[in-house]
Amino acid sequence: MHLQEATWTEADAVETDKALLPVGSTEQHGPHAPLGTDTLTAKTVAEAGADAYDDEVVVAPPISVGVAEEHRDFAGTLWVSEDTFREYVRETITSLAHHGWDRVIVVNGHGGNVDALREVCGRVSRRGDAYAVAFTWFDAVDAPDMGHGGPVETSLLHHAHGDTV
Repeated sequence: MHLQEATWTEADAVETDKALLPVGSTEQHGPHAPLGTDTLTAKTVAEAGADAYDDEVVVAPPISVGVAEEHRDFAGTLWVSEDTFREYVRETITSLAHHGWDRVIVVNGHGGNVDALREVCGRVSRRGDAYAVAFTWFDAVDAPDMGHGGPVETSLLHHAHGDTV
């Protein structure tokens, strides 16, 4: 179930404690791919995970601005500090947990988010508010050619959102 597409009564009726939270970035990926590449790929992976899972899983709206200041010289890049990012992710997980979705996989599509997500998911889990883990999809792909805006990332984007490449 996608929260953005559900009514509050539909969300209330979901009987699961599992949620997927896609996170990405809005930053350059070369002249061939959109600024939202990292968010689109994270959302694609989260949706594929939800589709493959036997029980219902809640898919939260994506967080599309991440830790990306290193790309600031490219028009359209948006970024927040690591502190702001960690707090936003933490509060989003807390919101999910408040409604009973307290087993959260944060599906990450941006390398700049990795350290902040590792820290915030660990902090959330240690405090006992929820159990949260970060999953960076491209770390699970054995591809020596991954690269930023490279063939693997572009292939996934093209497969799921071909009109954007």
